[in-house]
Amino acid sequence: MTTIGDALACLRPLTDAGSGKSVVDLEWIRNPRLQGSRAIIELALPAHANPQRDRIAKAARAALLALDGVQDVQIELAAAAPAAPTAPQTRPIAGVKTVVAVSSGKGGVGKSTVAVNLACALAATGLRVGLLDADLYGPNTPIMLGLSEKKPETVDEHGQQLLLPLESWGIAMVSMGLLINPGQPVIWRGPMLNGVIRQFLYQVKWGARDVLVVDLPPGTGDAQLSLAQAAPMEGVVIVTTPQQVALADSRRGLAMFQQLGVPVLGVVENMSWFAPPDQPRQRYALFGEGGGALLAAEAGVPLLAQLPLQLPGAEGQPLVLSQPDSPAGVALQGLAQQLRKRLVTPR
Repeated sequence: MTTIGDALACLRPLTDAGSGKSVVDLEWIRNPRLQGSRAIIELALPAHANPQRDRIAKAARAALLALDGVQDVQIELAAAAPAAPTAPQTRPIAGVKTVVAVSSGKGGVGKSTVAVNLACALAATGLRVGLLDADLYGPNTPIMLGLSEKKPETVDEHGQQLLLPLESWGIAMVSMGLLINPGQPVIWRGPMLNGVIRQFLYQVKWGARDVLVVDLPPGTGDAQLSLAQAAPMEGVVIVTTPQQVALADSRRGLAMFQQLGVPVLGVVENMSWFAPPDQPRQRYALFGEGGGALLAAEAGVPLLAQLPLQLPGAEGQPLVLSQPDSPAGVALQGLAQQLRKRLVTPR
């Protein structure tokens, strides 16, 4: 007596002309049933396989009629299962070993300050460091590094124009702020922003870099998604302040990277306290306390650093270099040392 197993076995040798795979394994023929002497199957071809419909149906009918007791074959047309979405394929950046992003849920928490100082502190440990300012709407890193008056050059390599990053304080930096006039707004939608970020990743002559620090814009938008889908990242550092409104936004930003499969390296709490210059041992928690520790505990990641409010040093010179012995300078150097353990070995 013919069984459903027999029906599947006789259909399995039928293959897709393109891939050579069995139409049963591809689920183009499915749900075989037997009703007396009648065999019933569903034929569910994707659009690209429709030209093979007559061939597959004819071969399936012949195979089933050859089974013992089968005198009739009924073929029902069904909708093909939707194709499973494919994950975007990331592509390494020429010469760059490791990519680390610095992000925040909201603006004004000192994310760019942390990114710039982290890059400089990592370079001071002997790593070859690049800094990509992906905050295209608010590109401030040129000012922080004293490069706002300079313009990058390009070089032709193998018929492709590559942007040469500018060097400052031991790091190589690229930013939209180097390419537009001061005060000029960037009024772009997602596709244009995505294209520029990919250009900064793949059409810049980064050279040999142990680490590329990426300063992302605040929020959970196109820039974060573009970077996560383009370049393989070692992870992301989330910057927040102790304020509840900052924590709420930081939770969303942190959750976004977890959903994208990007490791969260830890949390940096900025503006944790203020110490008056004449009373360095006195601490005033102007924006509350414990927010960064709470966010880190909720996410199961380390609290990497707590940075106090610090009066700015010389313009164009990052605090970690201009005031290395200050509380903020010491904390930033400690942050760099912690992250260095997760990064590549220097040359």
